[in-house]
This record gives sequence, structure tokens and C-alpha cells, in this order.
Amino acid sequence: MLFYPKRAFFEPKTLDYPTGQYIYNKLKELNIPVFVENKSVTFEKDFDNIQEYYAYAKGSLVVSVKKSMKLDSCKPSADYQFPLVTGCPASCQYCYLQSNPNIKPFARVYANVEEILQNNEKYINQNKPKITSFELASTSDPLSVEHLTGSVKKAIEFFAQQEYGRLRLVTKFAYVDNLLNIVHKGHTKIRFSINSKYVVDKFEFNVSPLMERLEAAQRVYDANYPLGFIIAPIYYYENYKEEYRELLDMLREKIKNPDNAEITFELIQHRFTTKAMDTILARFPNTEIDFSMENRQQKWGPYGVYKYVYKKDISTDMKEFMISEIKRRFPKAEIEYFT
Repeated sequence: MLFYPKRAFFEPKTLDYPTGQYIYNKLKELNIPVFVENKSVTFEKDFDNIQEYYAYAKGSLVVSVKKSMKLDSCKPSADYQFPLVTGCPASCQYCYLQSNPNIKPFARVYANVEEILQNNEKYINQNKPKITSFELASTSDPLSVEHLTGSVKKAIEFFAQQEYGRLRLVTKFAYVDNLLNIVHKGHTKIRFSINSKYVVDKFEFNVSPLMERLEAAQRVYDANYPLGFIIAPIYYYENYKEEYRELLDMLREKIKNPDNAEITFELIQHRFTTKAMDTILARFPNTEIDFSMENRQQKWGPYGVYKYVYKKDISTDMKEFMISEIKRRFPKAEIEYFT
């Protein structure tokens, strides 16, 4: 599945950059309405309710110039995070982006890609000879708009030249065609977000189908990229173990020589804050996400708020089950963390 916006907005100075001009020309070729603005774009005040605003925003693309270059930490995934995109055209109901007030529901792409990458080089040089890792997908799914921007390709080529820099990204999209034949030197790790049939069917919308993601992972692995998978959120429901076994069986069929595959897994149980719950229920009043507290306990989060995770007995069993099933199918796999 490829995302094509119904409309695009270009903020001031975006057309001064090659990437901004490239996106503009691409959208014009596709006959997508383009608006060149003289100020920053916001839509919220134009709508009477959150559902109308959300639907309009999800159909929009905003092109901006990134001004702040200070990088935030991104543990446990990487040392730092940097965005080439914020927001996402997908509508995964459980996504933490739904409740982050700093991230709007529309996709915002940055035109000054070269400046952003050069800023990363400063952080790399400060930490030499230590390897410095960067997460590209903490505020977005950058592959969701790669067919319109080419920004991820530029980032991978940049990190291929960095002896002491490494890049990581995660995606639910299968568009990897322009990444397969470029020089990456193994410096970029591509991870795919996958989940059980129940979770994909109930809560993931406007993303690539699961099988397309698995096939894209196969192509990435064949192109010698370091490969990983994020299974998140791991959701507790009747027969959840059976469906996660089926997921891992499907994955094993797609990975060449699975008994020796040195792939990685990141495992994240479903969690939410009360603010996230309120936002999700406002945007998706008919959602089937289970927010009941019966199987939950509070956990203090890194940003000064409580989040609700599964009770200890459930989460412990979930962790042991997932690790055992992964190791059974991929003996050489590394479980980076369960949280």
C-alpha cells in the first residue's frame, strides 16, 4: 500500500531545498493539489470535532524546514533519535503517536535533509571512537512517504559513509524498492513491525498488509541489511498464544536459512496512559481496544506519568512464551528487550 495525500502544503523556504523541490515536482506530476503557504500550517481550528480534523489531517502532507537540531535520547532503541518525518498517514489505533501532543496526526516531512544529516555527524564526531546509533522512526514511520521523498535512501547512503555511526528504523510499510540496490555497508538496520492476525485486523489501518511486510523483510534480508522485528503491542486476548505462534511460523517461512538467521526481536506488551486512552476513544469511538483495568497494573513511565501494563503474572508468562517460541524457530536470534 502506498500513501498518496489528497492535498499537500509547503511551508516557507521549503522550495529552497532539493528535497522540497523534488517532493513538489513529484506531487505535481501526480496531480495532487499543492498549496505554498507563507506561514506554518495548522488545521485544528478549522474543524468542529476531533473526528473531522483527524480525517482531514490523515489525508494531508505538510512539508517543513526543521529548525531545532538538538537531538533527544532514544533508549533502549538507540543513543539518539532524529526525524526526517513526523506524524504518520497510517491509523493504527493503539499507536503512541495518537497521544503525543507534540506530534500532529498529519505526516510532516522535512525539506532540509542534508542539514539534518550533517547535524548527526557532529554527534558522531563527539563520541568517536564509540559507535553512535540513531533511531529514525521514533516520531513517524519514515517509509510511509519514502516513495514521495527519497529521504530514507539519502539517510542510508549518508550512514554508509560513517565509520562510527549506525542507523535504525522500523516500519509497517513494504516500500523498500529504492533501498535494495544502494550502498549501505551494513550500517543501517531495518526492522519491521509485525503482529498477530487479531491485532492487525482489528487495530491497524492504512498500512501494508502483514504478508507484504514479511515479503519486504525477505527482500531487505537478501540485500544484506541487518534485519529485525518489533512485535508490538503484544496483546493479551483469548487464543493470543496460538495466533502469535502462527505469526512466527509465517515469518520462519520467509527468512532464508532461519536456523542460522542472526535477526533481532524487540517485544513490547500493550500499554497506555489515561491521556492516550482518552485521545484514542475520542478519535476512534468504536475501537475494540481493551482499556479495562482488570488485568492491568500501574507502571511509572519515563516522562513523569503512569502507564498501565499487564499484571505481573500475565506479562511474565507472555515474555517467557514469546522468547521460547522465537528461539524455537530462530535459534540464533537475539531478543533485544521485552518491556
